[in-house]
Amino acid sequence: MSSMTPRRLTTDDLDACARLAKDRDWLPEPHKWRLLFEVGEPYGIDAPDGDGLAATNILTRYGDDHAVISMVLTASRFGRRGLARRLMEHVLERAGDRTVSLYATEHGRPLYERLGFRVVGRAAKHTGVFEGEPSGRTRQATPEDLDAILALDAELFGTDRSQVLRRMFTFGQEVRIADGGFGHCWRNDDNTVIGPVVARDEETARALIGDLALRAGTEVRMDFDLSQESVIVWAGEHGIGDAWQVARMVRGGDLPGDPARQFLPFMQALG
Repeated sequence: MSSMTPRRLTTDDLDACARLAKDRDWLPEPHKWRLLFEVGEPYGIDAPDGDGLAATNILTRYGDDHAVISMVLTASRFGRRGLARRLMEHVLERAGDRTVSLYATEHGRPLYERLGFRVVGRAAKHTGVFEGEPSGRTRQATPEDLDAILALDAELFGTDRSQVLRRMFTFGQEVRIADGGFGHCWRNDDNTVIGPVVARDEETARALIGDLALRAGTEVRMDFDLSQESVIVWAGEHGIGDAWQVARMVRGGDLPGDPARQFLPFMQALG
């Protein structure tokens, strides 16, 4: 196999992915990687020196019209050899005519721009221990609520991500619903991530976010789009502070659905 030839990864490669992440000062996040392997198409390039993976990325398709690229990593010892671009070109070909989106750091943004992506917004990771009282407006969801959740998400998210949402009850800590919204949280290596949260109005979103964060009982992470200004202010008033920012980028058409009612993503890696 050529050192520049992408291959489809398997679960046997999960340990190598975690090693690659740590090489780039990312958390290993095995729980997250395993979900992405289940719902997406993971690709990699083997290290020419035979020691693990030189580069990775993952393509996750949503129906026939949208896809997300994530986990774009290149081992530090193989930087500036075109591996990231080679893998990006491979998954863009696999995406076909779909609109493709991703979250980009300032380091990665120039490559994506050369591949035809444009910035359509910015998001920031916010973390902290949520302080407040239960809303009294939400309840714990059960698998019997899944059909209603999928219908609401198809309307507001605007494309089919049912293969991801169906895993919430086994992947995450809790799913909660309210009249006109749903939310989910899951445990990562160093905190509990709140997302996705989709709701018809901001008050419902606040109730879902607050109840999930209070029940998590630990530090939580929320990846707000910076356009959600009033929700960010509200979260800050309840102990959730700022961290680093990333750019939301799109290639092809526009983002699906109604972004104003997509309050939190499942994770940045899933758009």
